[in-house]
Amino acid sequence: MTLAATFAPSAAEPEPRAAATRADDLAQRLADAITSGALPAGTRLDEHTVAARFAVSRTPVREALRQLAAAGLIERRPYRGAIVTTVSPARLAEMFVAMAEIEAVCARQAALAMTARERHDLRAFHAGMAALVRVGDPAAFAEANIAFHERIYAGAHNDLLAETARGLRRRLMPYRRAQFRTLGRLPRSHAEHLAVTLAIERGEAEAAARLMREHLGLVEAAYASFAHAAPPG
Repeated sequence: MTLAATFAPSAAEPEPRAAATRADDLAQRLADAITSGALPAGTRLDEHTVAARFAVSRTPVREALRQLAAAGLIERRPYRGAIVTTVSPARLAEMFVAMAEIEAVCARQAALAMTARERHDLRAFHAGMAALVRVGDPAAFAEANIAFHERIYAGAHNDLLAETARGLRRRLMPYRRAQFRTLGRLPRSHAEHLAVTLAIERGEAEAAARLMREHLGLVEAAYASFAHAAPPG
């Protein structure tokens, strides 16, 4: 499998953006290709080839590959460069379980510790996400989803919990983003967020934890459905 066989030729490049933004965008596109099966395990990601294909310098390519390596999507091998790896189903399941438990704790703590202003802002932010559901924009919803969960991490008022949650989220982000491409997932995710939000608003700590745990379990199931339906590379 080669990059040329995976991606259609690029259109004219947009005006130059910050290197970090280019790296993030490139990492997202490659991660989407990997998690969908378009770039199967064993595909070599050569820095020169990737840079030429996306008309960028090698600096954002290196950063994008670093992000993918941190997420466990590629391996750096001596003399072979970056190779697409496969996270075993068992390992992925372990990561989702850990993520669900950590986020459940964050939701519980947020229900106990959030200020009135933070609760109001969480509800308002959730309401604003309804527009993304109506237009059916998975990419924009995925970005808003990160911000929604970040508000809960912050509302827990526990820096160690927030750091742990963010670390796991970074590892699972490509898989969590993929689940928004499953049919009907956006409105279901928005409804699940509402249930968590209301429990936090009411200060119902155990309910908030349970609902968040269930939400992440459904995220895992949605990704599994997407991965199973994805065409082979």
